[in-house]
Amino acid sequence: MISIITAVHNQLAMNKLFVESLQRYSTFPFELVIIDNASSDNSAEYFESIGAKVIRNQRNYSYPYTQNQGIAAATGDIMAFLNNDIIVCPGWDALLLETMKVNQLDIITSCGIEQVESREASIRLRRKWNYAKNLLGILPTSVATLKAMHWLMYGNWRTFCKKRDHDFHNAVKEGFVGHSVFCSRRAIELLGTWDERLQAADFDIYMRSKQRNLNFGDIKPCHIALNIFNHHYIRLTVKSKPQPFADAQNIIKLEQKWSEEERKNLLKDIELI
Repeated sequence: MISIITAVHNQLAMNKLFVESLQRYSTFPFELVIIDNASSDNSAEYFESIGAKVIRNQRNYSYPYTQNQGIAAATGDIMAFLNNDIIVCPGWDALLLETMKVNQLDIITSCGIEQVESREASIRLRRKWNYAKNLLGILPTSVATLKAMHWLMYGNWRTFCKKRDHDFHNAVKEGFVGHSVFCSRRAIELLGTWDERLQAADFDIYMRSKQRNLNFGDIKPCHIALNIFNHHYIRLTVKSKPQPFADAQNIIKLEQKWSEEERKNLLKDIELI
């Protein structure tokens, strides 16, 4: 079973669209673990109503802190750390398991607007999304508005995703896209849980996997699955004006953990956009 671990703070419309995409596009049953960070819009009640395992925090906590709460509660062999502001691609879970097996990967991310097969292709996608988002972003955030943005960006979602899988079936490249991170339990055992000091946890998990690969060779560094494209409503969380993190005093910058030389050496093999 795949355990989906997602932290939320309000954004009820987005949460409903997220669940709708999981229910529509998942091939296999899944466990949904929700960490609710003191939502005031009935998001926690909504997730409970659809059968999710909900952990209720009394305050808004940082990403790595909540993901570790999810790990402690999850029962699946694969953990999917998904943002709540994404739309998964059709058959994402079946594609994920196959791509991980074929490439012998324990940690992998989807691709998305942030990064695909080339810098040029990523820039084209980002420009198109900025157009769609800016055109409809003036409207109140609702399920209808979010769906309209998505349609304007992709047209037929199934057709778009089917073409990507046709063009890049089981293809991967080293790197990461942070909104959809998938780890086997073996990866957690080797790398440890998320570093709760770092909000830039996607950078950190890649660097830890790369460092482990170089030092011990018992796990491959994080890769991007080019055939699994999850849409991300970039910066939607910022627009919703979340409460400050309750553990903000514990957060450090990436450069406080990883020296400039370490960052240069560990990130040299990947493309950052």
